[in-house]
Amino acid sequence: MLEIREGQTIPSVSFPVRIGNDWHTVTTEQLFKGKTVVVFSLPGAFTPTCSSTHLPRYNELANAFKQNGVDDIICLSVNDTFVMNAWAKDQEADNITLLPDGNGEFTDGMGMLVDKADLGFGKRSWRYSMLVKDGVIEKMFIEPDLPGDPFEVSDADTMLDYINPECEKPQPVSLFTKPGCGYCEKAKAHLISKGIQFEEIVLGRDASLTSLKAISGQETVPQAFISGKYIGDSEAILSHF
Repeated sequence: MLEIREGQTIPSVSFPVRIGNDWHTVTTEQLFKGKTVVVFSLPGAFTPTCSSTHLPRYNELANAFKQNGVDDIICLSVNDTFVMNAWAKDQEADNITLLPDGNGEFTDGMGMLVDKADLGFGKRSWRYSMLVKDGVIEKMFIEPDLPGDPFEVSDADTMLDYINPECEKPQPVSLFTKPGCGYCEKAKAHLISKGIQFEEIVLGRDASLTSLKAISGQETVPQAFISGKYIGDSEAILSHF
């Protein structure tokens, strides 16, 4: 049975990490002392659920967590530092600290080290999340002990709802632009001034004019979308936001 350890202190562990071409040691004291930290742990880097949903959503909501008192978000997995570094480059993870528990010491100390030999994984972490304040676990969300890889309660939205049930989550905004476009720069500056996160899709690099026409029916930039809804060009952007 996986144990909820709320009120307990996290294990004291040192993690060998590779930064550039150099080895460094990061300790749990450095990561947690005097800080409010959200940790989510998962079975493995590059695995489907971890890559498609678990990690990206925490990254997407990172600013909302910060606005609600969270100093850092840590993604932990029983993988070595080279694997975690490669995964970070492959993912939307700019706002997340990816921590390699290569020997499984932290995970074992949490009582979350499980046998995934049936998948050829060996010992890995069970999927869970927790809110840690100054090294003490305030809240844990542990996935149910069911076959396979359940993903029901350790997600970013569940954790953010626990921290602040009234928190207004950011809506996804995409902005089509192209280099040298003055209207695009004006639209981006306006969104930034309003504190609105957005993904910039640059024509000629990230998408083609054909894609823009197929999606929006327009040939000019900028063009904005929010939560699947077409907003419009630069004037519409300034008006909407």
